[in-house]
Amino acid sequence: MGCGTPIAIKTAAAFGQGSGPVWLDEVNCSGNESTVDNCPSKALGTSTCTHGQDAGVICQIVKLVNGTSPCDGRLQIFYNNHWGGVCHTGWGLQDATVACRTLGCVGVVEPVSYVGPFVGPKWMDNVRCTGTEMFMQNCPFTGYGVSSCADGLYAGVLCNNIRLVDGANVCSGRVEVLYNNQWGTVCDAGWDITDAAVVCSSIGCGTPISATTGASFGQGSGPVWLDEVSCSGNEPTVKNCSSNALGASSCTHGQDAGVICRDVKLVNGSSQCDGRLQVLYNNSWGAVCYAGWGPEEAAVICKELGCGEVIQTKSYLAPSNEPVWMNNVTCIGNESTVRDCLFGGWGAGNSCKNGLYAGVVCSSKITFKLPLYVTAIAY
Repeated sequence: MGCGTPIAIKTAAAFGQGSGPVWLDEVNCSGNESTVDNCPSKALGTSTCTHGQDAGVICQIVKLVNGTSPCDGRLQIFYNNHWGGVCHTGWGLQDATVACRTLGCVGVVEPVSYVGPFVGPKWMDNVRCTGTEMFMQNCPFTGYGVSSCADGLYAGVLCNNIRLVDGANVCSGRVEVLYNNQWGTVCDAGWDITDAAVVCSSIGCGTPISATTGASFGQGSGPVWLDEVSCSGNEPTVKNCSSNALGASSCTHGQDAGVICRDVKLVNGSSQCDGRLQVLYNNSWGAVCYAGWGPEEAAVICKELGCGEVIQTKSYLAPSNEPVWMNNVTCIGNESTVRDCLFGGWGAGNSCKNGLYAGVVCSSKITFKLPLYVTAIAY
């Protein structure tokens, strides 16, 4: 529908009961379909559901267009039932930081520009974010529609210039970096787990499981941008690590480097070993309900992340912009991953009854950081 990324999924007729047939049931999308009726489901019209089970969705009111992914392009805001632009006047690093955060995009930007006039309303001008706001709409600006974009420039961002390709999910695959408006690969000469950690952190994935070599995720195309990469582990992106000059590699694509990152992580804490639990499912990070959460469940997380023993379990208030993937998790304590524990089914607990979400504090700390770096781009 052109409505940006999803904020929440709704069940049990949250927006009221519809009428007529229930056409779709047991819908199971991969995320790449053009419309929901292209997703696997029961045959059209064969559902036994009532309208008390009508599904709904809340979409983001901020999006990026004219880019190569949902995390780069020209910024648009939805207001008064119309999408409109954001003027470049006053647009800076803090504003772009909030825009990427609103979109759920993490990473390091690559400056790009678009040329051409913008048709449509100009909703925001002279945006003045502090950088701490959760949503673009919370930033000071001149007022909806109070704008002329006198310089003819419109605000946009590129929230990520690192990606993983041809893996099982967004947190595994061949490492590719964007440089000079072209995606290229990384040579595996000297490639190790510390380099992989920088990649995992820069794209918002969990800690690294392995650094792969020899084009284990298939050979890429285009330039081999990076060679002899040597990261300390604290760099914001692999492009900031020590390496040969960009594009100076003599490697072939048979030496393309890859990464497998964990699909479980802790956020909103002081390190990667404490915070609120997130799990990756269907290429989206989601929360875990606190109901039933105890020492055994927390122990599995600490072990899975390589973070030592449990110090304490924690609860967090509801996240505002992510799905809830797991509820009523029950672990024995010896499982290798929380996914092996019993739970109510993926997405079955999308509204935690007590409004609390699971977290943990583990005994160890991992030194790799999870920064968010963004900057401003004019369109």
